[in-house]
Amino acid sequence: MVLARPKILSEADGDCVGMERVDGRSPVLIVCEHASNALPASFGDLGLPDEALSSHIAWDPGALAVARGISEGLDATLVYQRFSRLIYDCNRPPSSPGAMPETSEIYAIPGNKDLSAEERLTRTDALYVPFHDAIRGLIRDRRARGQDSIIVTVHSFTPVYHGRERAVELGILHDEDSRLADRMLAAATEAPLYRTERNQPYGPEDGVTHTLILHGLSNGLRNVMIEVRNDLVADDVGQGVMADYLKGLIQQSLDA
Repeated sequence: MVLARPKILSEADGDCVGMERVDGRSPVLIVCEHASNALPASFGDLGLPDEALSSHIAWDPGALAVARGISEGLDATLVYQRFSRLIYDCNRPPSSPGAMPETSEIYAIPGNKDLSAEERLTRTDALYVPFHDAIRGLIRDRRARGQDSIIVTVHSFTPVYHGRERAVELGILHDEDSRLADRMLAAATEAPLYRTERNQPYGPEDGVTHTLILHGLSNGLRNVMIEVRNDLVADDVGQGVMADYLKGLIQQSLDA
């Protein structure tokens, strides 16, 4: 007899996957893995203070707003995770310690300490699997109707990490396939609104390209990961300016 694993999402919590512009005409498929700092009710506060739960360890502040702006500007489908990366980081495979971290920068995360294999599997089944299944389904449906898919993931990063200031303002990241990243970096050089760098402040060696590998490289689809410094997207004006700039870089890269 196989016992069912406990559900961690209640009816009140709702689904873990958010989608907008499912019928968007653009080939761009936008993914935002760290869109929210919301925790399922069953997890309480994971033993963390409000300061930590509102900080970058719980989510990518401003990333969803920027992703929505790009989605609107390009008429592009957007997929995002509705729960915090502290429960499951959907840009990490289940085998990664970072998928359900016990520590993040200066914070220990009591609710993630010494998780059993069963607890890890329950979280994986509840958050990681449906999120990436949704992306797979969209790619499959788009292919069936003759619509290309170009994977663009949107993230933000903190300007100070472990006490060190980061000068880079916009990162264009890639794994083995640099086609789209190359074009975006070239376009950014022509219109240098932000200090833009390749594979900064993270790169493939940091394990941050999981979604690109899973849905881009494995399907032969062009792909890129965007990292914006979160102090530049802390309000509506900054988010709008960044979204408009990135929309231009992406569109120019697709037209090239």
